[in-house]
Amino acid sequence: MAMKKGGEIITDTLIKEGIDHVFGICGHGNVGLLDCMNERRDELKLVSPRHEQTAVHMADGFFRVSHKPAATLTSTGPGSANQIMALAVAQTDSSAVYSITANVPTQQFNRGPFQELYMHHHADFNNVIKPVVKRSFQPTRVEMLPLAMRQAAQTMTTGRPGPVNLDIPYNLFQEEAEVADEPTGSAFGQRRSGASMDDVQQVADWLVASERPVLFIGHGVTLSEAGEELTALAHKMNVPVISSPNGMGCIDMEDPLSLGFIGRNGAYQANQAGRHADLVLAIGARFDDRSASSWKPGYSWNFPQTKLVHVDLDHGELGRNYPPDLPILADAKAFLRQLLAELDRRGASGASRQGWLGEIAGWRAEWERFVAPGFEMHTKPIRPERVVADCQKVLPENAILSLDSGVHHNWYMQFWKARRPQSMLNTWGYSGMGFGPSAIMGAQLAAPDRVCVSVCGDGGFTMVPHVLCTAVEYNLPVVWVVWNNFAWGAIRDLQYGYFQGREYGTAFYHGKNKEPYNPDFAAWARASGVDGYTVTRSEDFGQALETAIANRRPALIDVHVDADVRPPATGSWELPPLQPKEPVYGKPWCP
Repeated sequence: MAMKKGGEIITDTLIKEGIDHVFGICGHGNVGLLDCMNERRDELKLVSPRHEQTAVHMADGFFRVSHKPAATLTSTGPGSANQIMALAVAQTDSSAVYSITANVPTQQFNRGPFQELYMHHHADFNNVIKPVVKRSFQPTRVEMLPLAMRQAAQTMTTGRPGPVNLDIPYNLFQEEAEVADEPTGSAFGQRRSGASMDDVQQVADWLVASERPVLFIGHGVTLSEAGEELTALAHKMNVPVISSPNGMGCIDMEDPLSLGFIGRNGAYQANQAGRHADLVLAIGARFDDRSASSWKPGYSWNFPQTKLVHVDLDHGELGRNYPPDLPILADAKAFLRQLLAELDRRGASGASRQGWLGEIAGWRAEWERFVAPGFEMHTKPIRPERVVADCQKVLPENAILSLDSGVHHNWYMQFWKARRPQSMLNTWGYSGMGFGPSAIMGAQLAAPDRVCVSVCGDGGFTMVPHVLCTAVEYNLPVVWVVWNNFAWGAIRDLQYGYFQGREYGTAFYHGKNKEPYNPDFAAWARASGVDGYTVTRSEDFGQALETAIANRRPALIDVHVDADVRPPATGSWELPPLQPKEPVYGKPWCP
């Protein structure tokens, strides 16, 4: 056993676990660790943004693209507290993040030193962070570090992945002890639990007998990297695929069997297929309120009249909202391989489903006729559909797109066609603003040769404008498309819809004359060393985007978007006790 500083143990262990990026910000509490990391800087790259929230979002985006976890590093007190929202986003969207937080030294526990939380327990920060991580570990001696780090890595990467926390009193970084090495704990993608053969055979029986089946996929399929198996099953059995946003791209969304998203801001054909299906095979999806029209029968789904098979790696999601006819605790890739093998053994196919596919093709044609005019109009300010369409036209198939929380995301949920897995990054479960503009930089570090574009609202971007500095410092050629509608547009639309057109606190006005107000985003970008463009005519956006991408430099495009054009609802979404609006296109249906 060797005598090592705690900081050396942490650095060595991160590298051994396959972690090569740390997104962190310095503080008095972590300088002892930074000094140890400096010795291994060629193996463990430190990326230092200007805010701890952004550090976690970058690690989150890095993982979503590469499926390699990254670490974050923050100091005691406020620096660590600044992570909480971003860790909640990572937790609800199943992103593995190794969060290292510094705490006050053990010699000063419960004395109220600088930045200690001690009202209920000494050095109590891990009780702050616990709700947003899978587990928080707090070793208090150097000898405890190897085991805690191995268990943290294992917790982060097994089962449903998610963030973990190692909360370390900062004296441990420089104190020494003799320690033995632990084996590695990271196991993402290595341990895949399958279903029982009885369950696989039952699913095969139901799938073969079904006349109107659909597949509903979520982030579990993306995390399992099961796109190839999913596509093979859809084609073999002629089963259409409905995707949650975090599952988009697992089947090429140009494929005729891809129906897009479901729910209030879903595509009409997806809601129609969900309403009329006789069997739903859900894999790695949660049936949250937005993908289930707030669980109102006949708006997106018709359980229990429709038979439901629910496959998920997290037992807590099985039956949370819809009790399945057959719950299966299994990894998506393992289950799909089992099912394909069973169907191959039987010589099964979906050749008889032409009637069902014909109905769906009819619904899709209706929907495309309904929405086509908006995509064809050139207006000032720009219609939202034109922004989506030009992004689809200009971006290469392997581009990575990040989206923030806001009305722009509703448009992309409804109309974006992701061509590849791990290429559409959404803040879905917790919907935290600032994710999109920040996570795109982590995505660019994970995929330096790919085009990375963040589409973000004016409100969300203004929360994290310091991302411009980080892109310049680390030479990241990301492009931000700021969806500028001079408002918290999604919430303003809710006010208009529910409160007879009254608006309060959602529009951005100049204080004196009440004219619409925002900073000059393009000038702000240029002041930061980022290329800046302002686009007010739809004819100009595509060219501006092409130029920004071709230059391979950090760039921002301020796009003035018409705030009075809203995504056409095809499902529902409730805000109890307010009475929800009926779909703009399509009607609910119950058998």
